[in-house]
Amino acid sequence: MKKSIINLLFSASILLTTSCTSNFEEYNTNPYDANDDQMQYDAYSLRAAMVAMQGYVIPADVNLNQFTECLLGGSFGGYLADSNTGFVGKNYATYNPEQHWIQVPFNDIIPKIYANQTQLKNVTTDPIPLAVADIIKVAAIHRITDIYGHIPYSKIGVDGKLEAAYDLQEDVYSKMLEELDHAIEVLTPNQTSDFSPYADKVYGGKVLNWIKFANSLKLRLSMRIVYANPALAQTKAEEAVNHEVGTMLSNDDNAYNTVSKSPFRVVMFEYNGGDSRVSADVTSYMNGYADPRREKYFTMSTFEDTDNAAFDNGYYGLRSGINIASSATAHKYSNMNIPESYNKLLWMNAAESAFLKAEGALRGWNMGGSANDFYTQGIELSFNQWGVSGAGAYAENATSIPENYKDPLGANDNSGVPASITIKWNDADDFELNLERIITQKWIANFPLGHEAWSEFRRTGYPRLMEAPYNQSNGIVDGTEMARRLPYPLREYKENSDNLQDAIDNLGGPDNMATKVWWDCKNKN
Repeated sequence: MKKSIINLLFSASILLTTSCTSNFEEYNTNPYDANDDQMQYDAYSLRAAMVAMQGYVIPADVNLNQFTECLLGGSFGGYLADSNTGFVGKNYATYNPEQHWIQVPFNDIIPKIYANQTQLKNVTTDPIPLAVADIIKVAAIHRITDIYGHIPYSKIGVDGKLEAAYDLQEDVYSKMLEELDHAIEVLTPNQTSDFSPYADKVYGGKVLNWIKFANSLKLRLSMRIVYANPALAQTKAEEAVNHEVGTMLSNDDNAYNTVSKSPFRVVMFEYNGGDSRVSADVTSYMNGYADPRREKYFTMSTFEDTDNAAFDNGYYGLRSGINIASSATAHKYSNMNIPESYNKLLWMNAAESAFLKAEGALRGWNMGGSANDFYTQGIELSFNQWGVSGAGAYAENATSIPENYKDPLGANDNSGVPASITIKWNDADDFELNLERIITQKWIANFPLGHEAWSEFRRTGYPRLMEAPYNQSNGIVDGTEMARRLPYPLREYKENSDNLQDAIDNLGGPDNMATKVWWDCKNKN
């Protein structure tokens, strides 16, 4: 990037023989500073690396998004159901995914995050974008460790190469919390020092918003480890909430990545007429609660008289984990409501931050308010996010429970949602009942963040989801426990076998979908 020594000596000789007034700009430029072309190259490289990193948190690429958000997170989180007959028996929903599905989060996300962060470090020493990049890395990689457990993290090679020793998941979480702490420490005194909006598709370069997101993410990670390391969980959660900037408080703080077009729109509507539909789990809860957000989340079903549907069209989700008989029929169930022009990908919202505080307060932590107050606040924030009225009446509903699922066509198992949790907060209820209440409402508010839903289901057991009727795991996955993680990709067995074996030896069980990750230990406690 700098001029060579030869060029510098040549320029010096010119200065000795040339008038000081001619070619002033050319000869009186500090040769150790980058010129305009170099600065523009660096700025472009910085923008490219930052934007690329952001595109791998919730993948903006359609194919990656389908594998990670729709087929994996959507299925396991109770939000989406596969509607393509070609997936039956070899998908996540039936616990028998193909190998090229299993490897996507590991082999396609981790290398891209690290390679782009390395590129960023090569073109800038500015601590502000570097701190933001650390936040983005944690936002992306915490989802990967939650999928597999132990992963390469602190020892990973340059350019994102994965042939590295694994960190135990406990150590990954400790390192991620340290990185968030460092980023917050760097950004807090620079909270008005905004950077180029062209390098930031989430907050337009607003440093203050990145601090709020970092604290909210820190709160999320702290709560994730509450059963594995309760002392650290409380300490870090209280730090996040009581920081001078604090967490997300309004929907103006919500983290969205701006993309050219929602990949969910392509997957849900354009691929084969839509490879996924809305899950019967989430529609059963929201139908039972007469939730006014349904019209914002879902389209109506499109059954016809010839289908002999049991009732009129409504918000009827497709049962996840079934043996789909016909894609054309599956496409008649409710879909996500995504306008063609919609170009936002949600990372995290203020409602989740409020529900996390509600759980912290329920546990007796210093969250700055009561569990009831934060719980009600979370509902209000979600309603406002979607432009829906009636949050007050909804929060006061003490009688409605999730609807018992019944397939409109009578074609699939009608075992129903195994939940009877009501909405209205009740201090007199025991801890578990109020915890289920918080997690259920957070789950509804977080739609369509399937990975977060799946992680919270594993951590807490809530919301209560329907079993997959067509379990193809050959007895490995218990229908009531459901999938707890993904096995490592075969590529790791071939290319990183020694390091992988060390990780497997520390899993606490075989490398399959039934073995629990480190923080998934509520029942042990």
